[in-house]
This record gives sequence, C-alpha cells and structure tokens, in this order.
Amino acid sequence: MAGKAIIADAACAVIESVKLVPEFRRFSCPLFTYRFSIRWPGLIVAATGMALSACSQPPAKAPPPPDAVGAVAAIRALGAHYESSVQVHAVRDPAVDGFLHAAHAQESKGQVAAAQADVGKALKIAPRAPDILQYAAELAIEAGDWKHAGELAAQSYDLGPKVGGLCARNLETLARALTVQSDAAGAEQARAKIQACRVPPVTRY
Repeated sequence: MAGKAIIADAACAVIESVKLVPEFRRFSCPLFTYRFSIRWPGLIVAATGMALSACSQPPAKAPPPPDAVGAVAAIRALGAHYESSVQVHAVRDPAVDGFLHAAHAQESKGQVAAAQADVGKALKIAPRAPDILQYAAELAIEAGDWKHAGELAAQSYDLGPKVGGLCARNLETLARALTVQSDAAGAEQARAKIQACRVPPVTRY
C-alpha cells in the first residue's frame, strides 16, 4: 500500500508541475492519492505517462507570414484591371507629387520606412487624398502592419470615387487585411463589392 501511495504522490507532483492534464488537476492531491492509489493504481501510472509524453511533443509551428510584396503586386494589378480613362484626378500642390515621386523611388529600392516617411509628408499637405491614403495602405502591408493597412484602405474608400482602379485597390486591400486578421466574413463582404467598382461604359448616341 505504501508503494502505491508513493506512486500516487509522484503522479500528483508530475501533473501539478507540468500542468498538462486538467481533468486530473480538478482533484486535490490527497483525494487523488486516496481514490487512485487504492482502487486504480494502473490509471495513475498511465496518467503520469501521458503527462510526460505531452512534455516531449514539439510545439506547433506558427503559420508563415503573408507574402506582403506579392499581396501589394496583386492589389495593384487588380486596380489596373479596373482602371478607366474617364477617371478624374484633382489638381493639387506640386509638393505632394514631389513627395510621392520620392516615395516611389524609395519603395523601388526596398526602403519602405523611407517611403512611408515621404508619404506622411504628402498626407500632411493633402490628408484627405484617397489615392495617397491607398498608397500608404500598400506601404503598410509591405511593412507588415496589416491592421493599419486595412484602416487606411477603408478611409481611402470612404473618401474616394468608389469606382475604377482605386476603388478595387481599396477593397482588395481591405479584404486581404481582414483575412490576415482572421475575419473571413468581413473579407468576403469587401470582395463582393469589387465588381461594383467597374466604370460603366460611356453610352454614345
């Protein structure tokens, strides 16, 4: 009997220390020792083995991060597909275009942080420009900040024309950002709106 009690005490110690068998940790060690060391000693040994084997299991591998560069390329390609010659671009401060030109140059060299800094300067001059907000969203993706990318794309969509290439880029960016954040329903809703971005053909009489 003493030997069985020792085994039960050892099992309690293992279970309490590794904290891997919650169904057994409901019992206090004295109750565990009384019930299982006397009536079911084999179960104690089995439980101890389960706890020890669980310790030896390798941790689950984290999913690979999304392909940010590929995502931005796909977003821009979709925008080009929905681009239309009838879209109108507002006239703005030449300094804004200078900052955007510098941002694109930095991005092409892989200097995402520097590109974001230039876009930030452009947004200080034109904070409600939907095309600049969308560009900022795409740079946020390249920087790995998917949540902020979705927020910027949504803001751009609200301020934008809701048609044409910018509209498609807005919604595709939002859909991808929501997917990364495990919001499949929201991503599906965003993508369902993309078809409405197509500019209707001009009727000629």
